[in-house]
Order: sequence, then C-alpha cells, then structure tokens
Amino acid sequence: MSGDPAHHALCHCRDCRASSGAPATAWMAFPAENFNVIKGKAVSYNSSGASWRHFCGQCGTGMYFINEQMLPGIVDIQSATLDDAQAHPPAAQIQTAERLDYMSDLAAMPQFEWYPGP
Repeated sequence: MSGDPAHHALCHCRDCRASSGAPATAWMAFPAENFNVIKGKAVSYNSSGASWRHFCGQCGTGMYFINEQMLPGIVDIQSATLDDAQAHPPAAQIQTAERLDYMSDLAAMPQFEWYPGP
C-alpha cells in the first residue's frame, strides 16, 4: 500500500467479529490502485454476497477485505497486522449499533500489564 488511507476505523459489526474472533476489528481503507501483497499469497473466501475476505495462505491471519458493491475501489486492510500498527491508531469507531456492550467502557475494567495478572 502507498499513500494515505481514506479512513481508519474500529469496526464493531457482527460480520467482523465472526471473521476475526475478536470483539472489534481495525480497518484501514486504501484505494485499490495503491495496494498489493508484497510477501506471500493471500487466500480468499466469499463471506457473503460481494464480500471477499483475504487471509495469509500460510498462517491464516486475516489480511484484507474487498466489497466492490459497498466500497467500490477500496481495499480494507486489517491494520493490527501491520508491522508498525502502534503508529496507526484508528480515528473512529463504526457499526456501534452492533457493538458488544462491554466494549463501551473498556477503561473501567481492571488492567494488568502482563498475563497473568496479580
């Protein structure tokens, strides 16, 4: 990928939860012409209708999502998989109507720097 992303958001929808096994997924959207897979080969899965999810063919990690009907010309990259993910925080939360209730106030939960906690 090259250039700046069109947007970067944390998605709370049921589909993202089901495909990632996580309570939310961070997506960084890039114009398709600025995207290519440099290393390895992605395996694709038609998750529903025009939605195509792409995974690493070796380890199974989710990599990117394409839906030409909903997001024409856009490739959504699972940004937490980037080598420098810390440098790219999401700027918004989307699909919050489907957000799991406990995700609304994560800061109120006890926090431990490492597992297991005390």
